[in-house]
Amino acid sequence: MSSLVKEDLEKKLFKPLSQNLYEFIEIEFSVQDRYYLCVSVTKKEEVKIIMVKHYRIGLDEKYEVTKKWSLNDLQMIDGKEADTDNPFFDLHFKKVYSLEAYSCASKYAFARTVNKLNHAYLKKDLQIVNFDSTYINDDSIWSSNNKDCLVLMRICFYAFNLVCLSLCPLPL
Repeated sequence: MSSLVKEDLEKKLFKPLSQNLYEFIEIEFSVQDRYYLCVSVTKKEEVKIIMVKHYRIGLDEKYEVTKKWSLNDLQMIDGKEADTDNPFFDLHFKKVYSLEAYSCASKYAFARTVNKLNHAYLKKDLQIVNFDSTYINDDSIWSSNNKDCLVLMRICFYAFNLVCLSLCPLPL
């Protein structure tokens, strides 16, 4: 489903703006409407963070840009608590925007994409705090292009290690 939404967003919103959509996550912003937080790159290689409202008129899907920021203006991404599985995070621009992602995995996917695009285009000192750095940095052993599977893969690895350790005989 998300690939269909991404394709629709690209076709109806980002291609007409001459931007490439790199990542989008659904955020809990309003009870009535759906909102997406998108990361895109313009032809001038400017990275943009865009909040998009998604609604329907009849059978037609519509998208409306509600907020737009430049990655250059982003000072920090605060994941709130690195030790708990929560979807809440803050984007620090001149103003702090508190957001709730659809899931913790999507929060990490967004932070990974912003971090990756920052290294590729801006190379500025962007603070990403209260995230487990193992899941954020591309140089970790856990990096993957299957972004949402990252957390599951690490849990399986730990579970496998626990099973192996529990089956090992203790030396006398």
